[in-house]
Amino acid sequence: MKKILIFLCCVVLLAGCKNDSKDSNPAISKDKERSQAEKIIDSVIISAGGEAYETASIDFDFRDKHYQSKRRCGQFSLSRTFTDSTGKEIKDVLSNEGFTRYVNQEKQKLADSLVTAYSNSVNSVHYFMQLPFGLNDMAVNKKLLGETSIENKPYYKIKVWFDAEGGGEDHEDEYLYWINKNNYHIDYFAYSYEVNGGGMRFRKAYNPREIKGIRFVDYKNYAPKEGENPALENLDQLYKNNKLELFSSIENKNIKVNLTETDCN
Repeated sequence: MKKILIFLCCVVLLAGCKNDSKDSNPAISKDKERSQAEKIIDSVIISAGGEAYETASIDFDFRDKHYQSKRRCGQFSLSRTFTDSTGKEIKDVLSNEGFTRYVNQEKQKLADSLVTAYSNSVNSVHYFMQLPFGLNDMAVNKKLLGETSIENKPYYKIKVWFDAEGGGEDHEDEYLYWINKNNYHIDYFAYSYEVNGGGMRFRKAYNPREIKGIRFVDYKNYAPKEGENPALENLDQLYKNNKLELFSSIENKNIKVNLTETDCN
């Protein structure tokens, strides 16, 4: 799964990472003619912070690890820092240059399989935390499936999938986003994934807050009941019928944002 953050733009660095650069800017697209789905996602990104993402440094804590992302007009560094069970300080850094792990500040030499696994793990947390940033990357495809309502609110229902080239190791994963028609916020999203035997999740956003112009949310993470294998497109209906089980809560804490005044154009 990605995922899918993290947030890495027309240069594909590692098999498990999505593209992240100025192609995430709503003003940039693969095509001159914008589809309706693309225009909606443009508005979603603008409503959540828009160009502020491009020059932001964001720190936050997720579970037992500290994360930091730094972006400067297409250059990026995504990191996580934690203490392992032996008391050693581990720092993982994913950037335009690739992936590096440090143990007690000493650079480590890793097998390719571990580089891919650790890169995916770092990328995934940053990606989900900073959604909708990344939804205009070059490998992202979008389609408006229609309109619906959840809890008496109107939504656009948009499907997102990825090109094999530039889409990362898990490019076969699919996503659905429910975009609030009144404010262009992502109130719900769902995804299917293939790793670890496959599965799907449905997330509900809560606890919205804005920090220096960038919008952040936490999520209630739902899953189909054991033994059930519904279509991804039907998860909103299952949610409305109370047929999903609460799997976990996704809470990002101690968020800090610093913005650099830089013209990326």
